[in-house]
Amino acid sequence: MFGFLNIYKPKGMTSHDVVAVLRKITKIKQIGHTGTLDPMAEGVLPVAISKASRLIEYLNEDKSYVAEVTFGKISDTYDSEGKIEDFSERHVTKEEIIEKLSLFNGKIEQIPPAFSAVHYKGQRLYELARKGVIPDDIPKRTVIVSKIELIDFDYSKQVGKIQIDCSKGTYIRSIVNDLGMQLGVGAVMSGLIRTKSGKFALKDAVLLENIKKLDDVHKNLINPLDVLPFNCYNLSEIEYESILHGRSIKADVENGSAALVFGEKLAGIALCESGVIKVKKVFGA
Repeated sequence: MFGFLNIYKPKGMTSHDVVAVLRKITKIKQIGHTGTLDPMAEGVLPVAISKASRLIEYLNEDKSYVAEVTFGKISDTYDSEGKIEDFSERHVTKEEIIEKLSLFNGKIEQIPPAFSAVHYKGQRLYELARKGVIPDDIPKRTVIVSKIELIDFDYSKQVGKIQIDCSKGTYIRSIVNDLGMQLGVGAVMSGLIRTKSGKFALKDAVLLENIKKLDDVHKNLINPLDVLPFNCYNLSEIEYESILHGRSIKADVENGSAALVFGEKLAGIALCESGVIKVKKVFGA
């Protein structure tokens, strides 16, 4: 078994919980996911089965989210899972929100939330936060937000929905908290759906509850060739034998990474330079 599953992670489960369920069904230990979703979040969670876990590093890592935001409140975790406090009774308008969202478009710097899995001097930040320790020198991260827009807003409830397309490592909770501070009223993330991760889209995701037996895994397994962001190079039988032994191949190919294909299956990953295919990873029959 070799491929990916596009799982719809439900609320209340960790990403590790999803992997544990699939390990139990498949009896395969080598299973990994491509990006953690907090328990309160739901949506797209790509999962690599067996040797496909060796391909995770090559996947497109851009993400898309829809975040529900409640204005007028703050939280120590920046979301509704933490200790929530009223911050302002002033109602913000749709126009104010749209104006401030422009500040978060493009390349921005973020400070990860205190309640996050980021390592800080040998410990996870959430481990320190649970002890009441909030470092004041958490390193900033540079991330890219390619799109951010308000897609729904209820003025009376002061609840909106924001679509965000961003790079790997972006903390949506931090954007929500910072937006609230820019507006002067506070804000917490009260819901989050990941709608896309690379080539894995929400419309194609399968509910975890619908994966109950091994046949369900096979039925929903995605060929790695369908999600890798590389050009394909079709190997001859002689070339295939060469890459199995780690030998390079001379060929008329464009420079860059390539997926090596033999018999309509992924046989390897290679780097092409000056007409030479240099094998980086091999997946034999």
